[in-house]
Amino acid sequence: MKTMNRIFRVSALGMLVASMTACVDYLTAPSPAVDTVEDFFSSGQSCINNINSDYVPLQWEYSTTYCPEWFIGDIVSDDALKGGQNLNDMSNAYDMENWKTISNNDLLNDIYRANFLGVGRCNLSLRNIPNVGTDSLMNQSLKNRLLGEAYFLRAMYYFRLVRIFGGVPLVLDVVDGTDGWLVERASVDDVFKAIIADLEQANEYLWVRSKYDAADLGRATKGAAQAMLLKTYLYMAGDYWNKQVSMSADDCYKKAKAWGDSIIASGEYNLIADYADLFTLAGENGVESVFEVQYMEEATSDYGADAGGFGATRGTFSVILTRSRSSLLGGGWGFNKPTQNLYDEYEEGDKRRDATILTPLDSLIEVPNEEIYLGSRYVSRKRALYKNETGTDFENLGHATRGEINNTIIRYADVLLMHAEAALGMGDDATAQADLNEIRTARSMPLYPGYKFSVNGVEIASPTLQQAIRHERRVELAMEGHRWFDIVRWNGLDGNGVKAHMDAYKATETTAAQGQMAAFVEGKHEIFPIPQKQRELNPSLTQNPNYQ
Repeated sequence: MKTMNRIFRVSALGMLVASMTACVDYLTAPSPAVDTVEDFFSSGQSCINNINSDYVPLQWEYSTTYCPEWFIGDIVSDDALKGGQNLNDMSNAYDMENWKTISNNDLLNDIYRANFLGVGRCNLSLRNIPNVGTDSLMNQSLKNRLLGEAYFLRAMYYFRLVRIFGGVPLVLDVVDGTDGWLVERASVDDVFKAIIADLEQANEYLWVRSKYDAADLGRATKGAAQAMLLKTYLYMAGDYWNKQVSMSADDCYKKAKAWGDSIIASGEYNLIADYADLFTLAGENGVESVFEVQYMEEATSDYGADAGGFGATRGTFSVILTRSRSSLLGGGWGFNKPTQNLYDEYEEGDKRRDATILTPLDSLIEVPNEEIYLGSRYVSRKRALYKNETGTDFENLGHATRGEINNTIIRYADVLLMHAEAALGMGDDATAQADLNEIRTARSMPLYPGYKFSVNGVEIASPTLQQAIRHERRVELAMEGHRWFDIVRWNGLDGNGVKAHMDAYKATETTAAQGQMAAFVEGKHEIFPIPQKQRELNPSLTQNPNYQ
C-alpha cells in the first residue's frame, strides 16, 4: 500500500460563502475562508483522506526522542541489548532496559502521545463519516469499510497503550475542549472491553483482504480485526492480565480460539517458503502479512528544529537505528543488538537464526568499542535489509536516516502460534500441535515431539507442548517487538513471575551487562510509569504502583 503513504494534509476545497440577503445577521453569519469540520468530511474522497491520516500515528518514531515500540518489545526483554555508540546513547532506553525507569522518560511520553493522537483522529472520523452522503465514490459498502478501519485503528492504539501502561483514560468521542482530556484512568478490564467492542465492530464492517485493490493492500482487513481479537483475548487469558479482567481464562481461551478459527478458515493467508524474504521490500504485504505499518522512501525528516517531530515524514527510523555502526555493514547507529541468550535458543540448523541475527566478521568492524556493546557483537538483520554474512549486499537508503521497509505487526505465523496457545489453553492439544507443526514444516524444522532446545542456558530435552509453543514464538518472531509483551502476559515463561524469568536471563548475561542492571521489582516493572508530563497536563491521572 505504498500509494497510501503520502502525507495527507486535508484542506477544504472552498470557502464558506455567506448569503448576501436582507435576512442575514452579519454578526452571526459564518466568516469567509473559515473551514468547519463538515468541510473536511464533505465527500467520499475526503473521508478516505481522513481515514488515511488515522493510520499515520502508527508510523511515528520520533518527536522529542526516538520511540519505536521495539525499544520496549525487544530491548526490555531477553532478546536484545540497547546497543548504540555507548551506554549514554539513548539514555531513555538504557533506563528502561535496566529497570531504572522514572516517570520523566521522554521515550514513554512520546509513545503515550502518539497513540492518544491516533485515538483522537479515529474519534473524529467515527463521529463525522456517518453523516456524509453518497456520491460517485461513496456508497454504503465503502462507508462501512472506512468506519471499520477507524474502529480497528482505535482498538490498535488502545491495545498498544494498555500493554505498556495498564489502565489509561478511555476517550471514545471527539474532545471539543481542553477539559475533555481531563479523564481519570479506566481499569484494565474496561480498556480491554473497549478494544474488543471496537474490533467486533471493525470485523463486521471491514472487507476481506482479497476484496481490496492492489493499491490498497496494507489497509485494515477483516482478517486483521479477527487476528487482533484473537490476540486481545489471548492477552486477557494470560496469567498476568487475567488477574485484572472480569472474564475467566477459560472463557478467554475459548473466544481466542474461535477468532483464530475464523481467520484460518478464511483461506486469505498462508506461510511463505523462504523465511528471509519476509523482511525484504519485495516481501511486503505478501500472503503471510496480516497487518503492516506502511512506510515509503521520502526526502523529508521529522528530526531537527525545522521539522518539529511527529508527522513530517513517512519513512522509518528503524533501519538506520538498528544497522551496524560500521560503514561496511550499513553505517547505522547500532541499536537493538541481539543477545547471546537469544542466539543460543535457536536449534541446530534453524535458518531463521541467520535471517534474524548477523554475526559480523572482525574485518568489517571498524570501531570495536562502539560495535561490540556489553559483550554483544550481534546485529539485528530484520528490517535492516541485510542479505549475507559479509554485509556487502544490503539496501541503500534514499535518505540519510529514513528507510522505506514496512513494520509487520501481525503475520500468519503469529496467528498460528496464538491459535496454538488458545487451543492448548482449552485442552485441545491436537490442534495446538498441528498449528505448531505447520510452522515447523514451513521452516524445514523437525516436528513436535522429537527435538530439544535451551532456555536461559538450560537444555530442555523433552519439552512440553507449552514449552515448545513458547520457544517457537521466540525464534519465529525474534526481534519483531513481541518478546517483552509475551513474557509479561505469561507472567514469565513458566508462570512463576516475570522477575524469576528476568533474573534467570540476567544470570546468562556478560559481567558487563549484569553490572548495569538494577533489581527487577515484582509488581512494578511489568508495566511502565504514566509519563510525568501527561500527569501535569491531566492531574486526575494516578501513577502506577511503586513509581513516583
